[in-house]
Amino acid sequence: MDKNLQEQIEIYLSRLRDLLRRGRQLREALAGAGSQAAAVAATRAWQEDCGVTMNQLSGGSKAHWLARSFSEAFLKRSARGNAVEGATPEEIVERLMGVLEQAVSSLAQVEERPMPSASSEPAPRRFDFVHNPELRPVVEGAYADSKRSLEQKDFDTALRTSCGILEAIVTDALEHRGLAALAAAGAPPGNISEWPFETRLSVAEKAGLIRGGCARLPAAARTYRDQDRDQHKGGFHMQVSERDARLAGQVLHVVMRDLNPGR
Repeated sequence: MDKNLQEQIEIYLSRLRDLLRRGRQLREALAGAGSQAAAVAATRAWQEDCGVTMNQLSGGSKAHWLARSFSEAFLKRSARGNAVEGATPEEIVERLMGVLEQAVSSLAQVEERPMPSASSEPAPRRFDFVHNPELRPVVEGAYADSKRSLEQKDFDTALRTSCGILEAIVTDALEHRGLAALAAAGAPPGNISEWPFETRLSVAEKAGLIRGGCARLPAAARTYRDQDRDQHKGGFHMQVSERDARLAGQVLHVVMRDLNPGR
């Protein structure tokens, strides 16, 4: 691994572990009998520090899974899945610590990957059509992870990773087209990265960015973000079949061709 990259990973790992340490202290302070005003103020400062680190790790892309997870930590969902009033400070701290732990795990995996030999062939650049250059290496790595998970028969991870890539590249295409140009396709107001997964796919299809391949997505794929939230809360988790995982991967390939017709 490149020495500079190794140093950056170690810096971020140290920063994330420090944020986790502070998070544990805040969790105790919020649950204790001390000054709640001081604890809330310290929590806000910690949240801001978490946001800065998440933004840096996600390359400033709101479509990155870390950025999405960070944003969703502040939302409270109704029984129908709609965003309602904000979550409590205790809930937010707990959720953000979960995001931090995921970031630590992801960086640790990068740190452990062997350096490719000089004689090895360069990896195929499947995502050159992605407009955000900082997003390209992220989805390339996720694509390799999804294939590996499928080979290892971890169908749940394979499906969720394929859907994450699908959501990221469709969001990238929508953001490049712009809200004004998408208005004729029935685009709702607000930030594109905050639209539901189904809405992004529908608008992309109506705008002619993709064709009708997403109609083949299984139910487990369409609700994969809800499944992530349920699993994090310890609730019911839908069983993902091999067929579902392979279908999600096939739809991803179709959409990749739609977004990059010259490949």
